[in-house]
Amino acid sequence: MNILVINCGSSSIKSDIINSQTGLALAGLHIERVQEAAPVAVAKGGLAQATLQMPCPMGLSASLAWVVTQLKQHYSIEAVGHRVVHGGTHFDQPMLITAEVLAAIDQLAPLAPLHNPANAEGIRVAQSLLPDLPHVAVFDTAFHQTMPKRAITYALPKDLRERFDLRRYGFHGTSHQYVSQLAAQYLEQPLERLRVISCHLGSGASVTAVEYGRSVETSMGLTPLEGLVMGTRAGDIDAGLLLHLAREAQMPLSQLDTILNKESGLKGLANGSSDMRDILQKATEGDDDARLALQVFSHRLRKYIGAYAAIMGGVDVIIFTGGIGENSPTIRHRATQRLDFLGAVLDEDLNHDLTLSDASPVAEFSATRSSVRLLTVRTDEQKAISQQTAQVAGEVSQVNKIPAIPIAISARHVHLCQETVEKLFGKGYQLTEKAALSQPGQFACHEQVALVGPRNTIERVRVLGPTRPADQIEVSRTDEFFLGIDAPIRESGKVENTPGIKLVGTAGEVTIHQGVICAWRHIHMHPKDAELFGVADKDIVEVAVGTGDRPLTFGNVLVRVSEKFKLEMHIDTDEANAAELSNNTEGVLLSTNREATLLKKKIR
Repeated sequence: MNILVINCGSSSIKSDIINSQTGLALAGLHIERVQEAAPVAVAKGGLAQATLQMPCPMGLSASLAWVVTQLKQHYSIEAVGHRVVHGGTHFDQPMLITAEVLAAIDQLAPLAPLHNPANAEGIRVAQSLLPDLPHVAVFDTAFHQTMPKRAITYALPKDLRERFDLRRYGFHGTSHQYVSQLAAQYLEQPLERLRVISCHLGSGASVTAVEYGRSVETSMGLTPLEGLVMGTRAGDIDAGLLLHLAREAQMPLSQLDTILNKESGLKGLANGSSDMRDILQKATEGDDDARLALQVFSHRLRKYIGAYAAIMGGVDVIIFTGGIGENSPTIRHRATQRLDFLGAVLDEDLNHDLTLSDASPVAEFSATRSSVRLLTVRTDEQKAISQQTAQVAGEVSQVNKIPAIPIAISARHVHLCQETVEKLFGKGYQLTEKAALSQPGQFACHEQVALVGPRNTIERVRVLGPTRPADQIEVSRTDEFFLGIDAPIRESGKVENTPGIKLVGTAGEVTIHQGVICAWRHIHMHPKDAELFGVADKDIVEVAVGTGDRPLTFGNVLVRVSEKFKLEMHIDTDEANAAELSNNTEGVLLSTNREATLLKKKIR
């Protein structure tokens, strides 16, 4: 399958044809200065030697029409992937573009005025020229839809937040997700077992905390202005400073907008250039402004890395990517030179000598004694978009949506190791079975415990058997607030850096130091089920439930595959109550392909 990937910006167009099986870019046409009198076209790959006459001036629509016409004359195209910067709260995964999806992209234009209108215009042009092909939108914000409420919520009045959708969305999600996956492959570990800090450093820059495969924090917010110092964007700034300028300098909003987006960042600090290569050269020559720009950029970056390590309770991998992250050993050195306290120690020789290529997109520069792996990873958003487009178009993850999936509602419960059982119920005590559970070999016990939190106590919480290697307490969001603890959403068994709690049994009590989680909603599958549905262990899917007036789609559902499992989806009581579900409910597995999108519309 040849995927045409289109990235339309306000002043540029990137278009590449990528083979989804090999991942190789067959050809590309990139145009800069599309709105100017003399746009610049660069042909790549198989078109590099072709004779192409580009009329000018053209504008965005005419330029893209010319690009698509040239490409389809030389190559077969089977699907089209479009980069869309802002998906708001509407989209947490790639979507087949329908009239409804395109309308939603248009409605989100106020949140990304420099990007979404150009993205939408590119979609319309491409659809008019390739009307019979599937067109897929891949959203920069989608990967960050897993962030918890505490990470996305601004401390503003509730009515304003709800009226204007004021929350943190994050960007560069396609890149952060792609390089995190490459890093996991390089380390030969599942991404779901890693705590990753991904630093995408270019003219736009952001940092993301990826905890066990999920984005849990990112530096950009409602717009791409928040966070790191960037090429021409200020990043974090005191909002009162803007009010001060508006009052004292009588600056209109349009001027403030220009200053924050186009005149600040490295450009403002270095008094002219926004290119890190120029700033490094000037700093070497003794330019004080350039040196200050380097110091502020590196300080802000290092501050975010430390903060995100604290949020995740540690870090296993720190990734540097993007034009600066991949090519500047100086920035990598400045960002990591004081992270020894985290266990991150760089090797100066490896840092300066590393090279990246298509064949070797990952390079390590951590010292042998470093417990945190330091990696440089070549990002490729075009390739990532092609991969996700291929999935939606149906090449990779066709999911058989028959049979339906039984849904079980899990109340709060406790899993104990034998040592804790004996502390709570007596020396040599063995758990006694009250009733068998749906999963083979698992059972509810007669034994119950009390959960004693900092604020309140929950009595008579059921213990489930058999015993496990580590204690684990699964509660709902309502329970954690009642108890007064902050339990993260985790896959079962992932209890590292989670809060502890006091347990009280009939013969004693014990305080465990970690183990309280809100369970990541998941589906248990036997390998035969997984083969039938076309999914694999650790896949993330959607499940549609309900019909009529109250349908609902559960996103971010983890697939767990084992010979020991029986087909069943588990959600907690809060999720069931919100969806008005009972234990007899069944769900329909959705993929990211065209059939899934059509099914969503049918259910609605």
